[in-house]
Amino acid sequence: MVQNPNHYVNDTSLMYEIILSKGKGQLTKKAEYFFMLISEKTMEKITYKYRNEEERKDCLQHGQMRLFENWKSFDEKKFSKALPYITEVFKRGTMDGWNQMRNRKYNNKDNVRYISIESANEGRGLHNI
Repeated sequence: MVQNPNHYVNDTSLMYEIILSKGKGQLTKKAEYFFMLISEKTMEKITYKYRNEEERKDCLQHGQMRLFENWKSFDEKKFSKALPYITEVFKRGTMDGWNQMRNRKYNNKDNVRYISIESANEGRGLHNI
């Protein structure tokens, strides 16, 4: 099977690695590599308006964390392709991180939140509080 050069991860290989990882109870090194590659390539296409590179990196890490927490929920009997599912989990994780940084959600006292020195106080910074 010839792989399209626009596709950076072969869906069949990704599906195989996820099924193998579920059998082992932990991600294989190749699955980890695929997840990191998917997250990096997806971040190149995401068009959220990040205030700075630090905020973009925070969203990337939030999406990766969500992906590594939830990879076991992929149901190979329900879905014939793994790449769209994994990409969507990652994108939702990045959006969740973006919402947290912009104070759009999460007023729950049980959640730990970090506030950027630069973006606090409606973008005027902490020194103007």
